[in-house]
Amino acid sequence: MMVQNLKILVIEDDDFQRRMIVNTLRTLGVSEICEAANGKQALGVLDSAVTRVDIALCDMNMPEMDGMEFMRHLGDFQYAPSILILSTLDKALLASIETMAKSYGIKLIGVVEKPIARAKLELLISQFERPIIRMPQKAAATLSFSLEEILLGMRANEFEPYFQPKVELKSGNITGAEALARWIHPEHGVISPYAFISLLEQSDNIDELTFIMLEKSAAACRLFHNRSNKVTVSVNLSLVSLNETDLAHKITTVVKNAGLDPRYIILEITESAIMTDLARALENLTRLCMHGFSLSIDDYGTGYSSMQQLIRVPFSELKIDQSFVKDFGNNEALRIVVESSIDMAHKLHLKSVAEGVETKQDLDMLKGIGCDIAQGYFIAKPMDSASFYEFCATYDATRIFSPD
Repeated sequence: MMVQNLKILVIEDDDFQRRMIVNTLRTLGVSEICEAANGKQALGVLDSAVTRVDIALCDMNMPEMDGMEFMRHLGDFQYAPSILILSTLDKALLASIETMAKSYGIKLIGVVEKPIARAKLELLISQFERPIIRMPQKAAATLSFSLEEILLGMRANEFEPYFQPKVELKSGNITGAEALARWIHPEHGVISPYAFISLLEQSDNIDELTFIMLEKSAAACRLFHNRSNKVTVSVNLSLVSLNETDLAHKITTVVKNAGLDPRYIILEITESAIMTDLARALENLTRLCMHGFSLSIDDYGTGYSSMQQLIRVPFSELKIDQSFVKDFGNNEALRIVVESSIDMAHKLHLKSVAEGVETKQDLDMLKGIGCDIAQGYFIAKPMDSASFYEFCATYDATRIFSPD
């Protein structure tokens, strides 16, 4: 879009700075310019504007309403201008502001340091693409189920594992999959875990789902092996289950009855799970390892006493939570967390697994810093067992690992 066609709002409490910015914009050919001394005035300008504002150049530190509060209110607008920050804040603060802006649904073009450099301002404004237009919010059409409905669905055999591939970054090969619970509802189709997991946990019925997933995942893994796909399958183990003294025996029996060697099942345990009853949890987890199962610490970095758990429990795999992996290539703090987690995993002789890989940039960077395994939508979404087998049969590593 031509700079001349843009409408820009300058939000700056210092009168001299604001005039300088307005004059610079005029030298760039911008004809429609609005001004405000703080966020509150800026909201008034947006409310009364006859035509839409495309870009708001916004200072962060202002009286009455600062730039962050302005962006929070901006998130409620049907039409939100893109934001260009006027600031001298350090990188850590700017990264937090960028994350906040995204959370509010605001497009952040970039940052211009004071005093304003004309060339930098022109470059950033030229990156403006199109306005963010939101349709009026409507009540979410999310499905809600009672515990009774969920239990009836389990008894009717409507719950199935969906498999998300895990790829070894060094070789590019598919080495396994994570089994994720899905409710194949006869009326509503495929239902995600958010609709049923919490109710099952709160009512102490989660074990039933755990063993449904374990039995069906083990059977599917056996079938994959019969078709020459020697993969592992990861199954989530609920925190409630770890309190049962005979858990290890039950799990071993289910897997062996499926004709599968336990070494092909990885049990994923969240950090907080281990804290519920330490003695029983350690007894179960140690016994499972003795029977040949591998243990993975899931969602690493989001629970309590992470390093303590790594010392206490005989894990063989560390899964870095997707909240750290997503967009870590553009965030220095996230990159440091991911690199440190991978380095620590290797020093503890654990495999490092990154989940939530959504872009090629993420994948390439993970490979470059020595991560062992990746999973995420960039590789493939979770799929039923038949689709997973077909995916493996037609998988071409060059599709995701080829150079740009």
